[in-house]
Amino acid sequence: MSNLSRYGTPITVEYCNKCVISNQRPSSSVEFQASTKDQKKTIVFSESGVCQPCEYSIEKEHVIDWSLRKEELHRLCDRFRSKKGYDVVVPGSGGKDSAYASHILKTEFGMNPLTVTWAPHLYTEIGWQNFQNWMHIGGLDNLLYTPNGKLHRILTREAFLNLLHPFQPFIIGQKLTGPKIAALMDIPLIFYGENQAEYGNNVSENFSPVMDKGFYIDDTEFTDLRIGGKLIRELIDEYSLDVREFAPYLPLTSSEARISDVEVHYLGYYLKWDSQECFYYATKHTGFMPNSSRTEGSYSKYSSIDDKIDPFHYYTTLIKFGIGRASYDAAQEIRNGKISREEGVNLVKLYDSEFPSKYFEDFLEYIGIDAGVFSSTVNSFRPDHLWLKSDSGWVLKNPIWQ
Repeated sequence: MSNLSRYGTPITVEYCNKCVISNQRPSSSVEFQASTKDQKKTIVFSESGVCQPCEYSIEKEHVIDWSLRKEELHRLCDRFRSKKGYDVVVPGSGGKDSAYASHILKTEFGMNPLTVTWAPHLYTEIGWQNFQNWMHIGGLDNLLYTPNGKLHRILTREAFLNLLHPFQPFIIGQKLTGPKIAALMDIPLIFYGENQAEYGNNVSENFSPVMDKGFYIDDTEFTDLRIGGKLIRELIDEYSLDVREFAPYLPLTSSEARISDVEVHYLGYYLKWDSQECFYYATKHTGFMPNSSRTEGSYSKYSSIDDKIDPFHYYTTLIKFGIGRASYDAAQEIRNGKISREEGVNLVKLYDSEFPSKYFEDFLEYIGIDAGVFSSTVNSFRPDHLWLKSDSGWVLKNPIWQ
């Protein structure tokens, strides 16, 4: 009998001794690539039961010399700073992280950023307001790229039904838009915010300032790539689509020579990244506003609040991996010293399994299904080693508070 679940995660659930993340969190995912390279790896724990992101947070606090990293950033910006025009692309939505990254690059490091946004599925009111404030209060230029809405709905629907991952098409576009615009406009530098290795992806990525080109370059024949759990050529036949409509979702090929000169960096390598501090900075400098109430599934009012579909991304990670939005938020704040582990456990117990009802009807209408199909699909993806059906409904077998 295999000791791994259907998603490649360990059958025995264990939790980090310092934060609230379990060993079910994938350390890498196909959601960041247009292809489906099944890696089946999970977050790594030390012999003492501490996850690598927690160990790295200690290194961030006590080992890394951030003054030297900042000097390195100044030298990098000096190398790329243009005399005329844009010198760096900053992908983002105008949320706290991209607002912080773009504004500080402009004001403290003398860069002239072009911010690039891959549009949310369905803007929330506060998300649209923050997007506008980013430009009008923060003083940034922006290109808003809105993909073919009909195709994007199809891909989102397929990703939900086949992968229980309704955010996959969005994440693919979000990752590819920056490099594509940089190549198109001959802008040689791209800056993302923090590296996801800080939260559980391969920890070795934290020690390199640049993004692996495999995230946005792939020479696979494009009709052999998969989106939403299906080959592109299958989607073309099933929905009578034109292959050219898939252009925004296709990675760059290595033969596109201009991209070879583009460098993609993480700002979190050079500046000590703290999401709460990014929030304070963005509020002060770009007019970023939190929500009036906490986000369903968590206690936060300021993280990922621009898209009505976003709550269902976190709800589906809860179903597949037993890790909801409160777990992600609390783990991050424990590592940054904002809350204790005990507080984090209580917050997870209160909010992690909360159903995102506020935009439920919007979500169903967007992907064209009813509540019955939603429930049956969700339940078909529940791993047996995580979930138990009781008289009161589905419950986690091994929650952190037990």
